[in-house]
Amino acid sequence: MNDRVSNSAGIKEIAKALGISIGTVDRALHSRPGVSPKTCAKVLKMAETLNYKPNVAARNLKLNRRLKIAVHLPIQIESFFDQLRAGVRAAATTALGATIDLDFREYPRIGEGDVELLEADVSGQYDGIILVPGNPAKISPILDRLARQGTAVVCVASDAPRCQRLTSICADASVSGGIAAELLSRCIQREGTVAAMTGDLKTQDHAEKLRGFAATLATFAPHLTLLPAIESHESQQGAYNATLDLLARKPLPLGIYIGTANSMPVLRALEERHLLDDIRVVTTDLFPELAAMIESGGILATLYQRPFTQGKLALEALIRFLLEGVRPASATRLAPYIVLRSNLSLFLNQQGS
Repeated sequence: MNDRVSNSAGIKEIAKALGISIGTVDRALHSRPGVSPKTCAKVLKMAETLNYKPNVAARNLKLNRRLKIAVHLPIQIESFFDQLRAGVRAAATTALGATIDLDFREYPRIGEGDVELLEADVSGQYDGIILVPGNPAKISPILDRLARQGTAVVCVASDAPRCQRLTSICADASVSGGIAAELLSRCIQREGTVAAMTGDLKTQDHAEKLRGFAATLATFAPHLTLLPAIESHESQQGAYNATLDLLARKPLPLGIYIGTANSMPVLRALEERHLLDDIRVVTTDLFPELAAMIESGGILATLYQRPFTQGKLALEALIRFLLEGVRPASATRLAPYIVLRSNLSLFLNQQGS
């Protein structure tokens, strides 16, 4: 008895028969990365069983498609956002099925110039926009207008869940804060205070990190008291001055969690006061200046938010939606990596490659 159906099936039918996503089937059929050999074999076998024939006309149409995508990122904190840009570029160079025109648009820092830049780009000239949602309340009306005109928006580095966006790609902020609190609780055994240095708490990423930090600290370290959060607003001078004010208080905090990549001004103030040996510090992300301080033992650990991966996944999700109509999950939360002196070389080698 012949198992084959009389009419050829499409990708949707293959996905339904195997109980897997359309995206997985598509990657397997076109030999793209991200599919295990076992799954790929199942897809190819089912495609043969169902007499799958690729839609040549649709494929040729995609090959002739040109997508114009704007990427809105701040200039400030280049240690993080330069890696994110590199991830976006990497996804564009490996994209199959279309020509991708990337327009990298810049503004001073999160909360300064980002809303104005987004307003300027509500013109219909872009198929999609990748952006960092600094203040969701301010950008929500603009995202509504973009959605109405058919411009897809992907959030990176933070989220605006109640806004009209396609998806968001970021590190799990609450988990990051929780890990920082647990690390400090394990190395600080005496009673005292700890401080949290953060960016603007209107940004969801910073607010969730602080909530995760506070909740875990209360659970794991009842002997430690959390001081009121210090918002640096991603300003280097602001972070430095705020740290000096913190260090002028008595008693000194026993630990500091820096929940933003804007960590060097804080560390500089601690170094100038010769306090890096006395105050335990957990930072965020990874770059050469920070790596040197981890190596010397001045920093307990850093929580790497994987900006390259964030940028790469953001553009890949946008391209697949625009070309094939495959809607991604509402949000993707990446697990942060814990970088210690013992495994620092592993992450530096990965960044170098």
